[in-house]
Amino acid sequence: YEPKDYFKFEIIHQSKKSLARTGRITTPHGTIDTPAFVAVGTNAALKAIDFAKADDAGQQLIFSNTYHLLLQPGPRIIRDAGGIHKFTGREKPFITDSGG
Repeated sequence: YEPKDYFKFEIIHQSKKSLARTGRITTPHGTIDTPAFVAVGTNAALKAIDFAKADDAGQQLIFSNTYHLLLQPGPRIIRDAGGIHKFTGREKPFITDSGG
């Protein structure tokens, strides 16, 4: 494994008492402060709010489910669009899980 320099995690503060910490993840699509509230858009779409409004409210990360994306819209549609960011029109970070 060779780490990539465009992904980085740094500890911003660590409690001496509990060892809890705050951090910052840097990705090619943006920065994510941790801990953080992460909106869930299982099909790469949010309910009741669009990505622009979520971004304006400070949403740094969207969580999507790869199993749901497999079912609908399907990998071919996302690939043909140019990936999840182009498919959704959102350039900030996404995180996915395999779900099911």
